[in-house]
Amino acid sequence: MRRRRLHLLLAPLASLAIMTAPAAAAPPGPPDVYRPVRGPAAPAEYRYAQKALPGRPMPRHAHEDAAAQARRLPVAPGRWKALGPTNIGGRVVSLALDPRRADTVYAAAASGGVWRSTDAGRTFHPAWPDGSTQAMGAVAVGPDGTLYAGTGEPNPGGGSITYEGTGLYRSTDGGAHWRPAGLRDSGAISAITVDPAHPRRLYVAAAGSLYNGGGDRGVYRSDDRGNTWRRILAGANEFTGATEVFVRGEELYAVMWDHRRTPRTRAYGGAGSGVFRSADGGRTWQRLGGGLPAPDPDVGRIGLAVAGDRLYAIVNRTNGSFEGFYTSTDGGDSWSRTPADPKLAESQSTFGWWFGKIWTDPADARHLHVAGVPLATSKDAGATWTYDDTGIHVDQHAMAWDPHRPGRVYLGNDGGVYRSDARGDGGWVKSRHQPYTQLYSAAITPQDTSRLSGGAQDNGSLRSWGGERFNEYLGGDGEENLIDPTDADRVIACYQYGNCFRSQDGGDTLTYFADRTTYQRRNWFTPVVLDPRNPEVVYYGAEVLNRSTDGGTTWRPISPDLSGGPGPDPLYPNYGTITSVAPAGDGRTVYAGTDDGRVHVTRDLGATWTELARDRPWVTRVVVDEDDPDRVHTTHSGYRAGSRLAHVYGSTDGGRRWRDLTGNLPAAPVNDLVVGRGKVLYAATDQGVFVSATGGGLWLRLGRGMPAVPVDDIEYDPGHHRLVAATFGRGFYELAVP
Repeated sequence: MRRRRLHLLLAPLASLAIMTAPAAAAPPGPPDVYRPVRGPAAPAEYRYAQKALPGRPMPRHAHEDAAAQARRLPVAPGRWKALGPTNIGGRVVSLALDPRRADTVYAAAASGGVWRSTDAGRTFHPAWPDGSTQAMGAVAVGPDGTLYAGTGEPNPGGGSITYEGTGLYRSTDGGAHWRPAGLRDSGAISAITVDPAHPRRLYVAAAGSLYNGGGDRGVYRSDDRGNTWRRILAGANEFTGATEVFVRGEELYAVMWDHRRTPRTRAYGGAGSGVFRSADGGRTWQRLGGGLPAPDPDVGRIGLAVAGDRLYAIVNRTNGSFEGFYTSTDGGDSWSRTPADPKLAESQSTFGWWFGKIWTDPADARHLHVAGVPLATSKDAGATWTYDDTGIHVDQHAMAWDPHRPGRVYLGNDGGVYRSDARGDGGWVKSRHQPYTQLYSAAITPQDTSRLSGGAQDNGSLRSWGGERFNEYLGGDGEENLIDPTDADRVIACYQYGNCFRSQDGGDTLTYFADRTTYQRRNWFTPVVLDPRNPEVVYYGAEVLNRSTDGGTTWRPISPDLSGGPGPDPLYPNYGTITSVAPAGDGRTVYAGTDDGRVHVTRDLGATWTELARDRPWVTRVVVDEDDPDRVHTTHSGYRAGSRLAHVYGSTDGGRRWRDLTGNLPAAPVNDLVVGRGKVLYAATDQGVFVSATGGGLWLRLGRGMPAVPVDDIEYDPGHHRLVAATFGRGFYELAVP
């Protein structure tokens, strides 16, 4: 989530014309780019709006059902090869240490499964089945060495949709084999606590589905390692879930949170949000007051830490802003609000629902760390704070203290896993091998098969050259990346909302060009496309289509607003935009698709435009045959249940008539499409890559070796007979094709 350090990044546009982009540089941009984004207009809305059908809620179990459809399809020959990155990392939401094996660490990646390190976090290797859901929420290890994993990401938003899981799983051999352990309808599991005095006794905080009420949500207890469960704390309503559960003898503490997402509403708080305590093992509970905020619709996500009788709570408001930090020295009977610290409030930015975690030093209950954009640290029980400036990645989510080595602590954030041997007070060292990067895009070149770049969630635009492989050469949430097929040093890279740069030296120096385009609205992922015959011609889609004939130096609009307009809701200002552009090889024909389901074509470089379709789901891609401008395909997003809307359309007469090519594809978003030799179609979906040798209708899963992870982009290199896929959670993959 790169809506971060916003207050630090405002800069005059004049200073940004040319810059040298060091690795992991904070993204520059014009002053209006990094204004704080508040409420329902936040970037997380992009991925939700894309994945849900317009005006409809996300269907219950949509991702799980589509995955089952994908598994039933036959598999076409081939084996995918992982290309990395291995040194970048990605969002880690939970960490656990093995109490019986020194230097053994488990990490749960948000959409990349469970990983194991046996060398104190230096390298991580898979400890989760490739064929199972990769969406993770929590990981824990019992005193007997039993490993537990809770699926489904509990932190909503972040420029990406959060995928729901399929319950709790158990492993007795360090992740080599797993068995289901119940709570299948939990949506997302936020915390797993094993009773240290009773290894077979588990407590689970089930956050529940973000999109649908009910299900297995609240606090659950099992006395037989997950074979049977009973709910011991239910929420105030069908959208109240649990995010934390702590055990202190017979005393339990839990955090409850109201949160839901609909097509028109994001409510990340409510009267059901609060801190609860049980003195009898969960038979009865009381909501803690004594100075904590009273039940109110404005109470948002709460983070809690329990260190003996000393408790800490960070409270955020429903809109994501900071409300206050509270301490208790009597087990939660009474609470005091600590002195206001503006930097602590800033650390939560406008999306405190992304964090909600506090961790205490096992050796010193007054020493604590708080999750936020930076890591906040106090050594005096919250009276004063410092903020880590040692270069660790932002957006903190997980921490675990090593029981074997006093002072050693592990941290998980949007950049992966770090280790400190200084009690977390600096000295952080990043893992060297952690291949679970979330990618939005890929770019390749036929000039050099080792050259690969792409946009990554909260890890910027990555490239495989110019330094350590890989390295970040433009910050932000990496979006569109391009490499000129005739000159591999000419590249384009963008971060969110169409803030794009061009480079003549492979990205070492970057020139900002988006300010020279015409726009009122730009999508979170703004399409930028090179002409297939002349890469000096570049297209840039806002609500109008822009065209450059000098490699992006100068621009002019060549269309009117091709969308249905921004819509009546002022909270959604970045919709009603072009999402895909497809120039044909004749130099005159250009197709464009929009986020409100419209498809247009011009056959005279923008002098006139014809609408070919409307009222379709979000257009993720328009693909035109380079040799035949009348042969065109469109792909569409949106999970759907009981809907007959197509995911893939095809036309051989320039869009006058369309044919539904969806066939037996899973009922999941189709994110990209390429046409291979012999008109073979390759489709990238939220359930992997599929191939049709019949031009659509009959599809096979393509190849083995790729985990069950969403694929946002695929690139085709016919000269080298290869496909490259950008996965959202497991990095880049490559497959040999005819």
